[in-house]
Amino acid sequence: MLNTPLLSTSKKQETAILVGLITQKQNAEKTKEYLDELAFLAETAGAITVKTFIQRLNYPDQKTFVGKGKLEEIQTWITMNPVDTVIFDDELSPSQVRNLEQTFKDIKVLDRSLLILNIFSQRAQTDQAKRQVELAQYQYLLPRLTRMWTHLSRQKGGIGMRGPGEKELETDKRIVQDRIAFLKEKLDKIDKQSITRRKERSRLVRVSLVGYTNVGKSTLMRRLAKTEVFAENKLFATIDSTVRKVVLGNIPFLLTDTVGFIRKLPTTLIESFKSTLDEIREADILIHVVDISHGSFEEQIEIVNTDLAEIGAGNKPTVLVFNKLDAYQPESEEGLDDHLATSEDLEKNLARLKKSYLQKNTEHVVFISAEKKENLEELRKILLQLVTDKHFQIYPNWDPKQNPMYDWQGEA
Repeated sequence: MLNTPLLSTSKKQETAILVGLITQKQNAEKTKEYLDELAFLAETAGAITVKTFIQRLNYPDQKTFVGKGKLEEIQTWITMNPVDTVIFDDELSPSQVRNLEQTFKDIKVLDRSLLILNIFSQRAQTDQAKRQVELAQYQYLLPRLTRMWTHLSRQKGGIGMRGPGEKELETDKRIVQDRIAFLKEKLDKIDKQSITRRKERSRLVRVSLVGYTNVGKSTLMRRLAKTEVFAENKLFATIDSTVRKVVLGNIPFLLTDTVGFIRKLPTTLIESFKSTLDEIREADILIHVVDISHGSFEEQIEIVNTDLAEIGAGNKPTVLVFNKLDAYQPESEEGLDDHLATSEDLEKNLARLKKSYLQKNTEHVVFISAEKKENLEELRKILLQLVTDKHFQIYPNWDPKQNPMYDWQGEA
């Protein structure tokens, strides 16, 4: 079991520097935005970003990701400013990790994938989620075993280190493969139990909340289900699926909150979270939540749609919900304090957005603020229509007056 503590027991907060590239496929603006997201990921994992390095290259250097001059610049800065970790905003090859470790000596080297895996290991609560994350970690480490163990033996804990530690330095590929097979077997059993539970719930319409990470899905879940669900302003606050029974207009349905998507989500996580993603795959209706206040919300929509298509859930009836109306700030009104948005501000934003192209591009679109409870009734109205249509496809002769068993609301 991968249970090495994420953070050091000392009170000193871990520090990190971030490294990104401007390439032919990624301009300077996008690189800065992605590094801001990487800094948020590092903060979620427990580290504070103290410096960011950016280099313009056509392609990442095959040996060290960055060029020789930039590598020397980073190394010089580290000698004058002690730091714990160097995090690269892309997945590093085993040879790149080896070369970078030789350069930075005792400084930890992480890539984006390992950082995300580490955050998932912190957030996992259920036995299923813990095993899913552990499987993803081992699958990530397997091709890196040749040099990984000496790398791990030098570490002293901290972010990126929720993985095999000193007690497992002798682990070879066969043992790791055995562990992967064991975890897959355990997850298959859990998956069969999940399938049974989903079959038992198949008599009800199933609705899943989907979206980029940290767009407010869990907050919206609380508003719709009228029950407490953990929500936090951090990336991947939720990785365990949460299911609640909800009733709208005497029509019952199940509402599921699922793990958020993100740019370059490690493929090992997608593979390991198969049964969790099945909640989305088997849903009748999707509520795609978008952070309208984010500068790249359209790219986030595209990332989520791509991921949904990859898991076979791209053609489901969908309500596109633009959340965080209270934080939305038109370019023409720079300087507005998002956190002090008045009712008049919200009404202006709502009226403006309803006239925009966003309203016209998709059949079911609604603009809300889950935090401020703004315009939730319009969402409920759209959702009720979709749920009702699906419900009567399942039960053509259903009469709510003759089915009091459906008059409930609470936890599944």
